[in-house]
This record gives sequence, structure tokens and C-alpha cells, in this order.
Amino acid sequence: MNLAELKSKMDQAHYIYDDTLATVLAVALELGRPLLIEGAAGVGKTEIAKVMASALDRELVRLQCYEGLDESKALYEWNYQKQLLSIQVNMASQDRESLTQSLFTDAYLLERPLLKSIRSEKPVVLLIDEIDKADEEFEAFLLELLSEMQVTIPEVGTIRAKTIPFVILTSNRARPLSEALRRRCAYLYIQYPDMEKELSILRAKLPHVDDRLCAQVALAVQKLRSNETILKKPSIAETLDWAAALDALGIRELTPDALRSTAGFILKNSEDLAALQEMEEEDHHCACGGNCGEHSHG
Repeated sequence: MNLAELKSKMDQAHYIYDDTLATVLAVALELGRPLLIEGAAGVGKTEIAKVMASALDRELVRLQCYEGLDESKALYEWNYQKQLLSIQVNMASQDRESLTQSLFTDAYLLERPLLKSIRSEKPVVLLIDEIDKADEEFEAFLLELLSEMQVTIPEVGTIRAKTIPFVILTSNRARPLSEALRRRCAYLYIQYPDMEKELSILRAKLPHVDDRLCAQVALAVQKLRSNETILKKPSIAETLDWAAALDALGIRELTPDALRSTAGFILKNSEDLAALQEMEEEDHHCACGGNCGEHSHG
């Protein structure tokens, strides 16, 4: 798929992109290179994998990373219950060696995301989400897959990819990633969208929502993200949820009352809600010219 075709597919999916993002995706796909996408939580890294799966008409295989993730959850696992049952049934009819060999075949192999992605008859999009949450040991384990498109299972041997998946790794930069991993990947860094791009996303995803309200929502989100007291910056998904909630309530203008009553759709902890209240009080103070307490009542 060339760059023009990819852009057309992303347009059909109503995905808002810039030329740099589209170019990196197209070249990484053409070269068969894994793509590492970094950026803050909520900027839309995972969405890129979903859009690419749709654009390429491929299955999306997702591996969600977390601390303590190991091969048995990411690559493969043996069906121990089925193996034990087979041992009980065949102990009398098979010698020990042939019985043992028969237990480590495809019939007893449970595919996890990594193995599934390279054994698939049709190419897939493999999303390795939040790789920075996994341990460094797991990151090192991934290198064979990323560089050789193969994995090694001790009981079976080396399994080479039947088809080459388009691999997308995402990172919130919770910890530094190794240079070895970075060398194997193309790289893309994504920031929160600016006002214009956020408004374009709202218009594309929620075309039925009043345009003036979308502009007010986009502006409010920009202010919230720029405020240092807000701990969890609103994600793009939360921006969309908030606009949809306001629309569902029949709200056409983002008044202070509307903001307060729907703040739980855009801010997700008590500290940030308290910070929002402080922002409102400061805005009110400024609107009064700083002389609210000095009005004459005589």
C-alpha cells in the first residue's frame, strides 16, 4: 500500500493525521519494520493500530503489557489439563518416550498473541501496547521476534513467521526503553493535538454535535491540559466522551454550570476536580476585577 492509498484509507476511517505520521506508517509498512510510538497517555497511540488494522483489512492482535508479563502469557502455553488426560488414557498403549513426544505438539499448544501473530495464515497487525510497563527481561525477549520475525519454543524449536505482521509498539515513557529495542524499530512521537486538530477530531468523530459546542469543548480541554495542577491530562477519547455527554443532555453552550455538571466525563480523579473548581474561582475573581470584596453598600 503506497502513501496515497494509506491516506485515503485513513480518511475513510475519519482519522485525523498529519503528513509525518502518514509517511512514517507507510514506509514502516513497506519495509516491514516494527514501529515504536511514544507519547503521553491518551494522545491516540493505540488508535493508530486500530486504524491500520482497518485500513489494511487485517485482524488486530493485541498484547497488553504489564509488570510481570512473561512468555506463557505473551507467546505460548501448554494445555496441561489436556496433556494429563492424554497421559492417563495412553499410558498403557504407548511407551514413555513416544508418549512424551506426542504431548508437545500443536494439539496441546495454546497460542498467545505473539505466537498467534506470526503463525497466522494472513498477515495481522500486532499491537504490543505499553511496552514500558513490562519488565526489561521481557523487552529483551522481544528482540528475537522484532529482528528475525521468529520465536523459539524449547520443546518445539524455532518457529518462523508464516506471514509478517505489522508490529506497533506503544510507550507512555514510564521507563526508558533499551537502545537494542529502539534500533529495531521505526519511531514516531505523538503529542496532544493542538486546538485546530482537536476540533477537527471532534468534527470527524461527532459530526452531529453542534459546531460551536465542539469549539468550546476543544478550547476548554486545551486549557485543562495546559494547567499544571491537573494531574491526569484529558485524553482525546475523554474529549469525545465529554462532547457526546453534553450533546446527549441537549447542551449547546459550555456554561460554567454545564462544565461543573459534566466534569466527571473529562476529569477522572478528585484532585483534578478540585483543581477545576479553583480555576473557576480564579476566573470569577478576575471577572470581578479583583474588587469583589470592596464594593460599597452604603
